[in-house]
Amino acid sequence: MENYKTIAIFTYPSEYAVLKHLLQQRNIRFVFLNETMISILPFHSNAIGGIRLNVHKEDFIIAKEIIDNLNYPSQLNIV
Repeated sequence: MENYKTIAIFTYPSEYAVLKHLLQQRNIRFVFLNETMISILPFHSNAIGGIRLNVHKEDFIIAKEIIDNLNYPSQLNIV
């Protein structure tokens, strides 16, 4: 895990569903920490520190670009 870096923190699994799919499409190495614990105890998310998205250091820049693009809803084409 020393080659992985935290790039984002989420409160609930529903917040990163689309992001997870996009990361998988680009073959980015990532792992979500605390995902199972928060699924079991969702009201303890803040106490546990949220769900941490850790990305491999070599994929960090690409993952950051994907997250930044999701922050601009005008780029999403809703049909």
